[in-house]
Amino acid sequence: MSNGKGIVVINNKESGDGRQGVLTQRFERVRRAMEREGVEALLVCSPENIFYLSGFAGSAGILFVDQEHACLFVDFRYVEQAKTQAVPCEIVELASERGELAVGFLREKGWLKGAPQTRLSMGLEEDFLSWRLYEDYGEWLSECEPVGISQMLARLRQVKDCWELELMKQAAALTDRGFAYILGQIQPGKTEKEVALALEVALRAWGAEGCSFDFIAASGPRSSMPHALASERVLSRGDLLTLDFGVKLNGYCSDMTRTVCLGEPTARQREIYDIVLRAQETGLKALIAGKTGREVDACARAVIAEAGYESHFGHGLGHALGIVVHEEPRLNTRDETVLLPGMVVTVEPGIYVPGWGGVRIEDMAVVTEKEAEVLTRAPKQFIII
Repeated sequence: MSNGKGIVVINNKESGDGRQGVLTQRFERVRRAMEREGVEALLVCSPENIFYLSGFAGSAGILFVDQEHACLFVDFRYVEQAKTQAVPCEIVELASERGELAVGFLREKGWLKGAPQTRLSMGLEEDFLSWRLYEDYGEWLSECEPVGISQMLARLRQVKDCWELELMKQAAALTDRGFAYILGQIQPGKTEKEVALALEVALRAWGAEGCSFDFIAASGPRSSMPHALASERVLSRGDLLTLDFGVKLNGYCSDMTRTVCLGEPTARQREIYDIVLRAQETGLKALIAGKTGREVDACARAVIAEAGYESHFGHGLGHALGIVVHEEPRLNTRDETVLLPGMVVTVEPGIYVPGWGGVRIEDMAVVTEKEAEVLTRAPKQFIII
């Protein structure tokens, strides 16, 4: 149904793929959070939060939510996709991406009215709202009371539901498969870029939608750089090679790191590998609901400090992940967030010695009441190629 103003209202009657119950529960959770924080309505624009709430995986859209309505605005490119994915929502086709059209529709519906004699308390993502979007909303923003909701939505995404955990297990399993494959492709004479490319091609061939981040492949002295992207450096006998990679599968990310050695390792390479492995296993054992990110970090960090390498472990122990690869909370020296069952985090200590090289070992794990459920299961013994 068209209103003659560049807007088409679509009756969404698709059955979806079984996620309707899960998505309905997410809308219930966000509405409870809105009540707690005194927010009457939300206008969500970031693709990640739209995907989390509605199931819509397109790259452009606007989601309006209040206590009675859930309305997803998309342009012509995404109508069919939205009908299939955003089952709990009313779908509205806009003639363009401009926010002012969405606001005009909401005005006509009477959904932008606050409580009597007050301005509507409207939640906006302060971490995402760009100047262009601000201009698109135009004078309407002066009619409401804007409230930042980025942290509110981030907190909702911290604890994964059963549907999300299953998808993340699948992403982790694909990552394990990629590591098993790439071990047979690593050899002296190949470049870091060749190894990284072979790994990405294999993962995509097996169903990955993409990479959850640019793969890290750091060999020899370059392995002392925690975020060294693959280069033209040629692998040599005696090198340490650190591979940090992950996939995006069904909208969710994986993340894993393994360090291997090309040829027989030196005594120091073995020593540092063993220290990092002990620190990682200590961190995983400490990953229990009720502890803070800072406390878990401290447990693993103490192992490295006692071995004399404290100054060579300069980053946090880990981070949460889900729809994006870096989410909250963090495992570091400052994060006081209390860990809850269902959070998924990485545990990834490392030792990095400039001019010599480095070692990092990383797994993704689910926080539980008793012990962490490790999702990435690739072997962690010191692999010699």
